[in-house]
Formats: sequence, C-alpha cells, structure tokens
Amino acid sequence: MLANFGYGALLVSLLVSFYGVFAAIYGVRKNKPAWVESARLAMLLTFPLITIAALSLILLLVNGNYELEYVSSVTSNSMPLYLRVTALWGGQAGSLIFWSWLMSAFASAVTLRKWKRDREFLPWVIVVSLVTLAFFLILVIFFENAFERIWRFPSGQFEVAMFQPAGTILATMRDGQGLNPLLRHPGMIIHPPMLYLGFVAFVIPYAFAIAALVTGRNDDRWIRITRRWTLVAWLFLSLGLLLGGRWAYDVLGWGGYWGWDPVEIAAFMPWLTGTAFLHSVMIQEKRGMLKHWNMVLIILTYCLVIFGTFLTRSGVLSSVHAFAQSAIGPLFFGFIGLTFIVSLTLLLQRWDSLKSEAHMTSMLSREALFLLNNLLFLSILVVCFWGVIFPLISELFTGQKVTVGPPFYERATSPLFAGLLLLMGVAPLAAWRHSTAKTLGRAMWKPFIFSVVIGIGLPMVMGVTEWPALLGFWLCAFVLSVTLNEFWRGALARHRRSSENLGLAVWRLAGRNRRRYGGYIIHLGVVLMAIGIIGIELFQTETQGTVPQGGSITLGDYTVTYKSLAIFDTADGRNVARAVLDVEKNGQPVAQLHPRRDFYFESQQQMTIPGVRSTMEDDLYVLLVDWLPATSQGASFKVYHNPLVNWLWLGGLVFILGTLVAAWPDKDPEEAVVPVRHSTYAGADV
Repeated sequence: MLANFGYGALLVSLLVSFYGVFAAIYGVRKNKPAWVESARLAMLLTFPLITIAALSLILLLVNGNYELEYVSSVTSNSMPLYLRVTALWGGQAGSLIFWSWLMSAFASAVTLRKWKRDREFLPWVIVVSLVTLAFFLILVIFFENAFERIWRFPSGQFEVAMFQPAGTILATMRDGQGLNPLLRHPGMIIHPPMLYLGFVAFVIPYAFAIAALVTGRNDDRWIRITRRWTLVAWLFLSLGLLLGGRWAYDVLGWGGYWGWDPVEIAAFMPWLTGTAFLHSVMIQEKRGMLKHWNMVLIILTYCLVIFGTFLTRSGVLSSVHAFAQSAIGPLFFGFIGLTFIVSLTLLLQRWDSLKSEAHMTSMLSREALFLLNNLLFLSILVVCFWGVIFPLISELFTGQKVTVGPPFYERATSPLFAGLLLLMGVAPLAAWRHSTAKTLGRAMWKPFIFSVVIGIGLPMVMGVTEWPALLGFWLCAFVLSVTLNEFWRGALARHRRSSENLGLAVWRLAGRNRRRYGGYIIHLGVVLMAIGIIGIELFQTETQGTVPQGGSITLGDYTVTYKSLAIFDTADGRNVARAVLDVEKNGQPVAQLHPRRDFYFESQQQMTIPGVRSTMEDDLYVLLVDWLPATSQGASFKVYHNPLVNWLWLGGLVFILGTLVAAWPDKDPEEAVVPVRHSTYAGADV
C-alpha cells in the first residue's frame, strides 16, 4: 500500500510538471498572467508530492520491506537506523528520487522570491526547472522505479514488477543484501547530499540565464539575482568534493584522497566551470564585459551537471563510485544533447546583443587577468573531459576500452594549476581598466621578496631541494603574502580613520564587503590546501612487508612493530581482523594503531580500514593487507608516510568559511550593491 502511495505521488508530480511547463509557455505567449501564476503554483506543488514519495521510500527502507527490490538490495537487518535512512541515496533508483526531491525544493524556493521587477523571467525559469525535473521523474517512474516489488512464481522463479501479475504469490524475504561496505561510513550521511545539492542548485542560475536569452535582457540583472544561488551551489559542490576526498582517504585503503577516478572527475568538471563563472561575472557587473563568457560558462556548468549524473548512473565507465549498468544511459545522453543544442541556439540568436559595454585596454588589467583565469580553468576542463571520454572513443574505434591513468592528468594539469595559483597572487594587485608592468611591479616587489624568503629559503633550510616543490611552496607563499597584505592595508586604513582596534577593523572590513574578503579567505584556504597537496603528492613514501609477531617495518623516521592480531565476529554481520601495532618515531613511542579488515557476510565483500597517526606535520597510514593462517606466524602490512596532508583538510575548512562569508546575505540581498572606490592600485578598493 505504501509503495503504491509513493509511486502514485511520483506519477502526479510528473503530470503536474507537464502542466506547469504548458501553462507557463501558454501564459507568456498569450499574455495571460493567470496561467503563469498557475504554473508557479504547480511548481510549488511538486515539492510536497515528491516529499511524500521520498518519505514513503524511507519508511519502507527503515521498516525492512524486503518485498521491494530496491529495499532488498540496499538494506538489511544488521544495518543501523542512520544507514537505512541514507540508503535512500545508496542505490540508483533511490538516488534519482533524492535528486528529484532536491530539484523540486530548489525550484519551489526560487518561486517564492519577489518577482515584481523581473516578472518576464518567471515563466522561463519555471519551464527550465520543470523540464529538468520532469526528465528525472520519467527516469524514476519508468526506468529506475524504487517501488518495484519482487514476485515469486510457484515454480520458484522470481520476477520484478510494479503490480501483481495474475497467478503469482508475493515472495517472502526476511533480510536484504545491505549496502556496499564502502558506503557503510558516516560520510554516507553528508557527502552524497552535498554533491547532489551542488548539482541541483546550479540549475537555478542556468534557468535565469536561459530566461535572459529568451526575453532578450542583455543587462546583468540575471547575474545579480542568482549571485547567491550560484555561491550556494558552488559551496555545496565544493563541500561534496572535499568530503569525498576525506571519505576516500578513510575507506578506500590506498593512502590517498584523489585518484582521478572518472566519477570524481565528473563532479570536478562542473566545479571548474562554476568557479570560472563566479570569477567572470564580477567583470560583467563592474565593467559590462565578458557577457558571452558568462552565458557559455553557465550553460557548460548545467550540461556538465547532467553529464556527471549520466556518467555515474549509466554504467558506461568503470568506477568504484559508479552504479551498475543501466538502460537510462541513452536517455541521459539524449537529454544532454537536446539541452546543449537548445541553449546554444538561443545563445547564437542573442550573440550580437551580448556585446561588451567596454573594451579591454590593457593586457595587465584585472579584466585581462580574469580572462586568463577563465582560459586556465577551461584548459583543465578540456584535459579532464578528454581523459574521461577517451576510453569510450578508444572502444568505439578499436573495440578495446583504454583507460587514462593519474599520470596523464597530473602532468597535463600541474602547470595549469600552478598558473591559477600565480594569478591568485597577481590579480588582486592589478588595477581595473589599465595597469602597466611598472605599477604592477611596484605593488608586487614586497610580497615577492617575502615569498622568496619564506617559500624557497625556509624549505631549503629544511632540506627540500626538488624544484617542483620549491616552485609550489613559493607560489603558496606569494599568494599568502598578497592576501594577508590586502587584509592588513584595509584594516590599517579603517584603524587610522576611526581608531578601531585592528581585530575589529578586520571584522567590519569583511562585513562591509563580504564578497571580496570572503574571496580572500577562500584564497587562503586554497593556499593551505595546496601545501597539503604538494606534501602528499611529491613527498609521499610507502613500503610493504610481511613480519612475524614482534617484528617491525621501518619507513623513514618511523618504526611499526606488529604486536597481535584478533579475529572475531560482530553483531552487525561482520568478521573483523584487527591488528595491534606500536609506532615509534626516532626511537620514541608515539602511537598505537589498529588497522583492520572487515568482511561483510551479507554482501560477501570486505573493506580495509587504515590505522592512522595524524599530526600537522604528517600522517602515518597503515593497512592490514593479509595474515598467515596462524596469526602468530605473521601478517602483511602496507605503510604510507603522507607529509603535510592535514593541511589539505585544514585548508578545506578555511575554504568553506570563506564561501560562507561571501554568500552571507545582506539585509536586502537582491538589491544590495557595495559601492567600490577604484584607484590605480586595485588593493585600494576599500
């Protein structure tokens, strides 16, 4: 009964979505505002309807209704309550319902804003949002139905169907298969929702961009309306990527946080274009330039969001993150192609009306550096996109799927990321409209000297001689010195003008221009993350060995001694092998680690949990690989030394803090415009 209720709510949602699209188009074409208002109310109605469906499925998951194929495949009696709830997005069908629910939430929220000034945008925002929602509802209703039941014929054969066929009886099932062991982690609570929120939220700025193209509005109004929608989408997507990296570090057992996996890259690509878009829109707002760029970037971001969802759910690429092979791949591909063609057609029709209001007068101006920033982001995107689709192309032409590994991505993108870091230091020092090498050099020389001393001199004193590391540390020190100097100059100016203490001056300075100083905090976070990435990517060491009980493995300054191994069953259906290791550094005891291997009886799968000793200096990361039949005879361990890796996680926290500052609403978020006074030196914009 509950399954039919949830399925019926999805069907009604789809019909309401179709009606909303029709009513919005009819209302705007016939100039009948009542129809547009009806379409708005229809979009509002989708949220409670899909909420009913989602809650129905959650109740079925929590109660263990194993007669449903989806419930049987992702839950089991041994799973705790929080995992049964999060199983909503633990499988293909449920995750599509969750995606649809989030889409309806964002679409409904945007209809609640004040539309007096921008009434002409409303019908087209409704159309874009509901077309996207209707596409996902079609998938979950007709192709990936989470409410399908398992029926058993008298002969013992099973069949999956929505409604009971004549002459069959319901299969009685007392337990399910449970989630994949890799998903039985607290990260399951927050990582997928953050990623989905980032994906879905980017639909809103795209909808306004299409509305601007359809209505012929060539000003920056659509950008100002969606500024915080875009920041929120970018925040959630950034959080999803960071949490995914931490999850991988904790449970995948390979000593790293990012493996250039196709599904990882699928989430990273819209982040690249979204980041370029956030930088680029500032130029349109301040100078009336890069209008073409902004339209192209937001269209690409939307298409890449759908493309990333397609890669995860189509089964066309092999990935530890991907769902199983599915029939929905061609539908996704067709929808991506259709939306891209429609968007491109609208853009070409309005191309001439999107000409810049000003012209670039200096190759060293801030506008020019922001344009270079866009080019670097798109260059990284091209590398990632080519690496992802190359296996498909190779299979198409040669019959063999040739994958592209991490060395390709690292060699191709490292110079581009270094260029982005350099721009983060140079761009804040460049002036708007016109800047020369002389004025830029005058602004750069102090941060440059500081960065050489700290970024190159200090690492060399500590024994670092590799030039890629020295270059990376110098870039980090340069960006750090420029960013901190911006805070210092602004706070000092306020202190002299109003006699505020410097701490209060910094607080109020950031409060008066949250977008700018939130961006600077984000830059500080990126610097800290870059330090962590340099440390683990360039200085990670590893070793592996089999040692008897009481034996030791040495890696650098660390000595790991194998003390014992316990093997036992748990109440939640696992067989656990847990080692006890003593860790010494330079002969001094520093930690006791407990790496383990968990084998899940239900799914017949295992998961490796590392033992980690963490400091801001480094991580010692130990994996239990195998053991001899008599545990006292010996066991095999793999040991990683990951220098500076925790700076990556610290930088992620600072990064998120900066995004929250930049996105924090003003008293009137839609109309607030911070007046900026420009000088020949960009750092004087306070």
